[in-house]
Amino acid sequence: MMSSLLRLFGGAVLCSALSASAAELFPLRDVRLADGPFLEAQQTDLRYLLALDADRLLAPFRREAGLPLAKASYGNWEASGLDGHMGGHYLSALALMTASTGDPQVRERLAYFVAELKKCQGDDGYLGGIPGGDAAWAEIAQGRLHADNFSVNGKWVPWYNLHKTFAGLRDAWLYAGNEDARAMLVKLSDWALKLTAKLSDEQMQAMLRSEHGGMNEVLVDVATMTGDMKYLHLARRFSHKGILEPLARGEDRLTGLHANTQIPKVIGFERIAQATGEPGWDAAARTFWQTVVGKRSVAIGGNSVKEHFHDSAGFAPMIDEVEGPETCNTYNMLKLTALLFQRRPGLAYADYYERALYNHILASQRPETGGFVYFTPMRPNHYRVYSKVDEGMWCCVGSGIESHAKHAEFIYAHDGNDLYVNLYIASTLDWKAKGIRISQQTRFPDESTSRLSVHGSGSYALKLRYPGWVAQDAMRVKVNGKAVAAKAGKDGYVRIERAWRDGDTVHVTLPMTTRLEQMPDRSNYYAVLHGPIVLAAKTAPFPNEKLNYFADDSRMGHIAQGAMCPQESAPLFVSDTKNFMDRFRPVPGQPLTFTAPGLVQGANVRFIPFFRLHDSRYMLYWQHATPAGAAGLRAQTARDEAERIALAKRTVDQVAPGEQQPEADHGFQGEGADAGVNAGRHWRHATGWFSYRLNDKAGEGRTLRLTFAAADAGRAFDIFVNGRLLRSMTLQPNERAFYDVDVDVPAGAAQDGTLTVRFVARPGSLAGGLYGLRLLRAP
Repeated sequence: MMSSLLRLFGGAVLCSALSASAAELFPLRDVRLADGPFLEAQQTDLRYLLALDADRLLAPFRREAGLPLAKASYGNWEASGLDGHMGGHYLSALALMTASTGDPQVRERLAYFVAELKKCQGDDGYLGGIPGGDAAWAEIAQGRLHADNFSVNGKWVPWYNLHKTFAGLRDAWLYAGNEDARAMLVKLSDWALKLTAKLSDEQMQAMLRSEHGGMNEVLVDVATMTGDMKYLHLARRFSHKGILEPLARGEDRLTGLHANTQIPKVIGFERIAQATGEPGWDAAARTFWQTVVGKRSVAIGGNSVKEHFHDSAGFAPMIDEVEGPETCNTYNMLKLTALLFQRRPGLAYADYYERALYNHILASQRPETGGFVYFTPMRPNHYRVYSKVDEGMWCCVGSGIESHAKHAEFIYAHDGNDLYVNLYIASTLDWKAKGIRISQQTRFPDESTSRLSVHGSGSYALKLRYPGWVAQDAMRVKVNGKAVAAKAGKDGYVRIERAWRDGDTVHVTLPMTTRLEQMPDRSNYYAVLHGPIVLAAKTAPFPNEKLNYFADDSRMGHIAQGAMCPQESAPLFVSDTKNFMDRFRPVPGQPLTFTAPGLVQGANVRFIPFFRLHDSRYMLYWQHATPAGAAGLRAQTARDEAERIALAKRTVDQVAPGEQQPEADHGFQGEGADAGVNAGRHWRHATGWFSYRLNDKAGEGRTLRLTFAAADAGRAFDIFVNGRLLRSMTLQPNERAFYDVDVDVPAGAAQDGTLTVRFVARPGSLAGGLYGLRLLRAP
């Protein structure tokens, strides 16, 4: 009786809190895209989805359930510890595409995938593809657990992996109405409840050090679906206090953290805020959003370098490195943005959504093949690589197949009698509650106008977004050909309330201007935007160069590993002042294409939308110099980068200890190992041992360059290479906070093209902390 009352009471609390949301997005099934770049991207994604083999994605689940395999599993990340994560993403993408298109082939594929997963779900509710998952979960249930930044009991981010299955089942129910998926999700959630029942809060928080996706978010969704508060309680337990509490106090402690580990946590914080009305959770989510968007994002709307948040006061890594903003980060930032908008609609959220959608998400899909980008370099003259259907199984492929299946999600929203037009994208909205349809005809951003047509009659307010990139008093609105005041309210929207009649039209003009946007740290790097669109230029610094723009299936294949161009060779904006935007001139007959005669020294370039720039090196951020200062700037840039370029040329392979992806890419193993951050730098140490597998296919490695911290003086450990003792070390005091030690590697040490480097603690001491590991060629 008590549980029934609690369930009813819990449902009332949840429903009450959710109904207090200020705005609501329309269901995907009620919005259809029309001709334009987003419909093209959706259609390309649909072909990619159907080209993926469902049976190969099901293989990890069948294997772990002890069922015969119809086909072998995919390779890459699907065969190296994250087995099954793509299956969860795939189920979500099928559900989203079903809702977005109604395509019967996609709906049939979804039904098959759910039915086959149902055969794999155990009597206890568990469903996953994690290798040896049963044994690992049994240990965790008994409280025997060890977690670090990316593993729990030796398994690679198992909760992150499993979250994809949770989310896929949720989406199959919410977007496609699959009843089996709903029942399977509840059963899987009950398994998670039982598994964690005996874990103390301290043990739960220790486990949450490891990336765990949006477990708190999806459990709130289960609570909302069922009306049962026990799932909301578990969502709270899956909320990482080490991130929540500082953010709730308005503090930014993100430097050095793995970026995409944090964003899903924060999405969950906001879902808990929506479900309960508790302000602290919402405050944490908004602090995070404001910090990341306002201080940690570049022009395309993306963030992070090598997957981590760098110091917000210094964006040099964004220019120096080739592993720029990760697409998964922006996929999740858009989810967070949509949630925050619903609770408190405002211009800042819609402006960011538009920027990131066009300039990062849309730009991350290769038009012809549908392949996806992991890292988008901001480094001058670098390039991107794209996945292939049968090879790339990275996280950004999983989020990519979802992103391009839901482009219609944020175009419209409603709040009682108000209809928000957030994005100017060609589409049709079926507002069932009002019995009307709104069709939006536009070639935006190639043209700066949009026409909305009303089908059906009714009284309501149309709220048109006044974009932040449109000058004050420049937006124009006409209703049935007559001008109306286009003055934005405090929320940044132009509100037009009237009794609308069938056939009414609204014509919106959004004048776009070309402008510079400086790197957030105010350094001498600038991006060019026209309206919300980031412009970039194709470059060819190495004549006749043949680059492979398709990633292979290797562990590091998602990184564009071609030669880095010296930054001093990158073209510059050369002008006596920075007031040179009048030099940008549109190319007749080529929308959003510009030249800038005399501005770019030594080059005649065309500026085009970054989302249309593919299969090329490019310039997105540019330095500025005066004619007199150009030579000096190039010389200084060359001096600044000389050591970095020389080191890059000598480097055979490298690991960033304590960072998730580099360690996973290099076969990290260990006993008694731990990791953390010191002064923004990641470290790895162990009471027992830890090891990495370095690639040295040509046997060129002659030196290990190890980076240590002076604070660890006195630690003693042995270093082995392929099982042979290389050196016994005791760390000595050093006047530098961080310093390098070079250790010679004997010729011929590599075996089968690899070197396994193992650090073993001596009794009573620690191995490490290791802050850097490089394998170098001879000078």
